[in-house]
Amino acid sequence: MATIDEDLSALERDIRQLKIEYDQFFGGGRKRPPSEIEWRIELVVKRYGERGGDMKFAQRFRFSNLSQTYAKFKDIFRKKVQQKEEGKIQRHYGAAAKEIEAERAKKQHEEETHAAAVAAASASGASAFRMTYSDPEHEAEKVDQLFQAFVQAKQQAGEETAKLTRSSFNEFVLKKTKDLQKQKNCKDVEYVVETVDGQVKLKALVKT
Repeated sequence: MATIDEDLSALERDIRQLKIEYDQFFGGGRKRPPSEIEWRIELVVKRYGERGGDMKFAQRFRFSNLSQTYAKFKDIFRKKVQQKEEGKIQRHYGAAAKEIEAERAKKQHEEETHAAAVAAASASGASAFRMTYSDPEHEAEKVDQLFQAFVQAKQQAGEETAKLTRSSFNEFVLKKTKDLQKQKNCKDVEYVVETVDGQVKLKALVKT
């Protein structure tokens, strides 16, 4: 039986393959959408969506990002299929697809780097997540990842999260980053989510 990490790696491969085969479908190289891969992805997403408690922090973080990536692609593919059926498919889909793929590759690299850092911290007995910002106002996805890591860490520690909102968290990170950049005359500010003595803390550190 496959391990959770093996299933997540297979999910990541399937999402990449789904993107490739949908590109082929929209480009005329396939007659039908890749429904078999999509069905397989849906099964894994549903299975682990119901088994969050079985995963370690790093695994939950990785699964969350993969699920979000799949959801974004799924919405794009659904709209493109509808356009194709209505005869409105855009001729420049290839260029748009390349742009989406470049953004996905960039995000995937960031996710893998951060997940690896979380996994390393978990293996050493600590629970920490790090993210560096220079302009959080234009780094919405990275702020979103920090928010998710903060909420997941609190949930894992049994702390209350109902009052945490994405908007107030975004405002906090933006204000704190600008304040530190001004006070310390620095470019980058690193935020660290860590669990100390059972309590989750969010620290802001100046990067020199």
